[in-house]
Amino acid sequence: MLRVLVLLQLAVLATYDDPRTARRSERGSVTTEHVLWAVAVIAIVGIVVAAVTSYVQAQAGKIK
Repeated sequence: MLRVLVLLQLAVLATYDDPRTARRSERGSVTTEHVLWAVAVIAIVGIVVAAVTSYVQAQAGKIK
């Protein structure tokens, strides 16, 4: 009886919990996450650079 239950459990695990399938479905997710973080950082740096540049130009325009 125990042997049948173990074989049944192994069959179910082999069907639904295939590690290769799990790895395959997540392939590229880390790369996508890194790309999204890089885009966010570049956008924030671009905003900061634009703000500093406009401030410096405004202050330079006040010099007589």
